[in-house]
Amino acid sequence: MKKIVLGLLFLCSTIFAGTINIAVAANVSYAINDLIAEFNKTNKDTKVEVVLGASGKFTTQIQNGAPFDVFMSADMKFPEILKKEGLTAREPVIYAQGSLAMLSSKELDFSKGITLVSENNIKKIAIANPKTAPYGTAAVEALKNANILEKVEEKFVYAESISQAVTYAMTAADIGFIAKSSLYDEKMSQYKEGKNWISVDPKLYTPIDQGIVVLNRAKDNKEAHAFYDFILSPKAKEIFLKFGYLVK
Repeated sequence: MKKIVLGLLFLCSTIFAGTINIAVAANVSYAINDLIAEFNKTNKDTKVEVVLGASGKFTTQIQNGAPFDVFMSADMKFPEILKKEGLTAREPVIYAQGSLAMLSSKELDFSKGITLVSENNIKKIAIANPKTAPYGTAAVEALKNANILEKVEEKFVYAESISQAVTYAMTAADIGFIAKSSLYDEKMSQYKEGKNWISVDPKLYTPIDQGIVVLNRAKDNKEAHAFYDFILSPKAKEIFLKFGYLVK
């Protein structure tokens, strides 16, 4: 019986060898396939399993033992929290800076900038939940600094993640605050700058420093460390730039 059990354990370890589980902030969903494809050019036997979602929710899940090896957050706050709790095997590092944009499926007068959302014809504004999504936090900060938050807050339609905010902006709302990276997806090519979208003035919100960290579960996982190193490499930076991010 003991030999059978040991055999099963060996079989399971063989099946899952070379697989790393990555928790990825929703705004990176548009770039992640290109990143994995480039990573696999030099790590052909590594399978990267991706779960997309809100960074705050991932943090809670990791604190409760979720089986992730690497965490790509939409900000640095959540990886730093995990570091302070002793849950990380590598230092949290900025891999890119995200930008905020406003999007509508309708053609609107975007020359008004962020104040456009206070117009009477804008009834619903899609925004990622600022409690769990850093891009939602940035949107609230931008509106506050533009002195229109109190005027428009009742129009908010909250999304669970920034990718859901994109969907809401095109369907359930008149306009939405989104990650600029989403506009570089091929499916979004129909939406034109100045007519359907505009970048939010970066002076209105704190730069969105997005952070990556290897978690304790993958302390001795060479492939997880290789992926972490790749995300900080020049090749990865080229991909992030292609999708509208800023890199250092």
